[in-house]
Amino acid sequence: MTRWTFFTAVAALCVQLCSVSKSCSIRTSGGTSARTSAGAVVQRGSIFQVYCTFSCRCRGPMHMYSRHPPVPQSHRPLNATTIYYNVTNVNKNRTFSCSCQCSPAPLDSCGLDISAGYLPERPENMSCIYEVKDDDGGVVSCTWNTGRDTFLWTRSALRVRTGYENHTDGPVRYKVSPKGTGWSSANFTVSGSVRRISVWAEVENDLGSAVSVTRNYTLWDIAMPGPPALGPPVCSSWGCVLRVERSALTRHLEVQYGAAARPWTSSPEPTGSVAERNVSISPLEPYTGYHFRARSKFSTGLWSQWSANVSGWTQEEAPAKELDVWFAESASDFSSLMVYWKQPDVLAARGRISGFRVRVDDRRSGPVFTADVGADVTNQSVLFCPNCEVIVWACNSRGPSPPARITTHHTRVKVQQVAPPQDVKVTAGNQSVAISWRKRATAPPHAAHVVEWFPQGLKLQELRWVRLTAEDHHTVITGIEPFECYEGAVHVVCNGSSVSSTRFPGVATLTSAPSAGPSVQKTVEGNQVTVTWTEIPRGQRGGCITEYTVYLGSKEQQRISVPASERRRVIRDLSPAGYTLWMTASTARGEGRAGQKVTFSIQQDTPLYPLVLCAVATLIGMVLMCLYHISAVKKRVWVYLQCLMLDVVPDPANSKWARACSQDTVITHKLKLLSCTSTDPRLSLRLPSTQGEVHLQPSSSGVAEEEEEPILVDVEELPKQSGVSSGGRAEAAGALHPPTNYIKSFSHSDSESSDRTQSSLDTGTTVDYISSHGLGSMEEEEEEEEEEEEFTGMLGFFPSHNMFTGPMQLGGTLTLNAVKIDCRDFFLPELCRPET
Repeated sequence: MTRWTFFTAVAALCVQLCSVSKSCSIRTSGGTSARTSAGAVVQRGSIFQVYCTFSCRCRGPMHMYSRHPPVPQSHRPLNATTIYYNVTNVNKNRTFSCSCQCSPAPLDSCGLDISAGYLPERPENMSCIYEVKDDDGGVVSCTWNTGRDTFLWTRSALRVRTGYENHTDGPVRYKVSPKGTGWSSANFTVSGSVRRISVWAEVENDLGSAVSVTRNYTLWDIAMPGPPALGPPVCSSWGCVLRVERSALTRHLEVQYGAAARPWTSSPEPTGSVAERNVSISPLEPYTGYHFRARSKFSTGLWSQWSANVSGWTQEEAPAKELDVWFAESASDFSSLMVYWKQPDVLAARGRISGFRVRVDDRRSGPVFTADVGADVTNQSVLFCPNCEVIVWACNSRGPSPPARITTHHTRVKVQQVAPPQDVKVTAGNQSVAISWRKRATAPPHAAHVVEWFPQGLKLQELRWVRLTAEDHHTVITGIEPFECYEGAVHVVCNGSSVSSTRFPGVATLTSAPSAGPSVQKTVEGNQVTVTWTEIPRGQRGGCITEYTVYLGSKEQQRISVPASERRRVIRDLSPAGYTLWMTASTARGEGRAGQKVTFSIQQDTPLYPLVLCAVATLIGMVLMCLYHISAVKKRVWVYLQCLMLDVVPDPANSKWARACSQDTVITHKLKLLSCTSTDPRLSLRLPSTQGEVHLQPSSSGVAEEEEEPILVDVEELPKQSGVSSGGRAEAAGALHPPTNYIKSFSHSDSESSDRTQSSLDTGTTVDYISSHGLGSMEEEEEEEEEEEEFTGMLGFFPSHNMFTGPMQLGGTLTLNAVKIDCRDFFLPELCRPET
């Protein structure tokens, strides 16, 4: 293959590739062509036509396409070989193509790219600056506004004509650099001999061109020196000294300073024109970081650019402002006071705060408490007395601040009586709370308002406050946590003491129902239960609790509402049963979830006083039994018992019965025996009978006849014991049956029969006493033995030698004198009366 053959093949391939990539095949004679009535570059918003002309014979319809991907257009036929399409309001670049089936051979589709844009606007607002480098000249920089974007390739240029003392050169074209949207600039160098210049700008694109107005400048009118150079500042507590280096030809200097987040401030302009000068800047704030910058100017012309910033700190001074101090009293200990203060800002601190000093002064005796705390501490608990005040200072390396004083209503000082703030209103927003109150007509001198707020129950831990003037009557507090309940007060403060205040209730920015219930504890006492509970954790309250609800379930469920301030409730008069108890809390958004459930039961009451009485009686009895075995105690007991007995013991020998028995009266089988009657109704006598006949001897006692009639009783005759004589029976009866048969009281009917019998008795008859028992029925003996055992059991605790347990000896003849009761064995001898 020769070289020419190779080049021919490559050229053919390139032609083929180009024909494929072209949008249309344009032929000067024959073939298909595309054109517009306005050309390939059109102005945006214009109206024009696009034509497609086919030189071949189309075997089918002719087509025109636009956009990407191609979209058929609503073209119209112009003649047999040409079609056209009307384009209106074009606002961007467009592409059109033509197509049909040609005969004898198909051609490539023909296409046309159309660019849409604007004519260039006239450049405006041209300005030029002459930056003087040295005596040999400098650089002129010109800037102008090119107007809106043309959306077309635009060419710009700056034309400059320079003027000297005697002639003018130019114009010279300089390259233009884009300087942001709508702005362009150009720089060129001039020599020191140039006195004036004339400048204008040119701009053009495919649609047209535009030229700015010519601007004429005298170079010294637009001359600008270079920026000064600043050395590091040397500062005291109230000012700084700057070292400035600038051009020798400048006559004006401006120095500015500013602290962080503060605007720049210009210092007084220094005088003179020396190339190097120390500039003093004052007054400045102590212990404050400042930034400095400077610029200069010739006698005419423009100010130079600002120099680079330099920084420095002024030295410390003692704080010039007292601290913002507030206090909170403990609800349980009025002798303790928690004092709070705010960290001073940089301007008020005038240095690095090294710590705080707190002192409590008694107005009569002087300081009673002093404490120095660290710089990061903002509160201190102090012991407070009624005649004391608290003083707080902030300290730095140069000394303390002015004292801030706090007194409370416990202080015994005379303060002006001031009414508390009226009509306090609290309005909660989404992230803040607005507090307002009625404005006072007149305010006491040196008065102020303090608004305090804190999360409910955390006054000592998270107290916050803001101090306002006496004329202020509203404030907006920020930094409020959502779903947190806050409370606080508005105070009127005079000379550091709160003279009156008005509290406002709980407020929350956002509120929801509590997500948990209270933790419940119960104590059951009898038929009542005491319910106590703790507060819901702060993160689960959902805002301010408005009330608590106690649910008590048994056969029927009880619902008890409790104010939000209470933590205890007693439920009384509960019926015996098993109970289930739980609680909920509510906010303004509704009732929250139930807490844990506790169960308990109420039991039936058991009376305790019978058991207590029995226990006490048993204990007393045991004690008395133990004490009775002591002889001294025993004697004393008998002394007390004797006081309960009758003063006179009845003597049977002197009774009416004995006198009546002096008559010779024989009673056969049945004898109505006279009753031994005395003033003591408890004393009676029963005598056994051995025979059917009893002889009674009259008594020799001298009892008055006027005494009341004796009472007669029936005496049963006991059966005789076989084989035993009367005397033997009496002795045997006396030995076998000790005198345990007691004297039996007579009934009223027996008394009446005795009276009737008494009239027939012979008082002179001697009656023998029956000395032994006759044989009776076995049932009577058993009854007598049971009575003896019972009586002996009742008197078992008495001494063995008393009258009831000692044997009674009876002879063959029983007289009344023999059965007279002798108290010498029962009572103490000195207390007994002699026998009559």
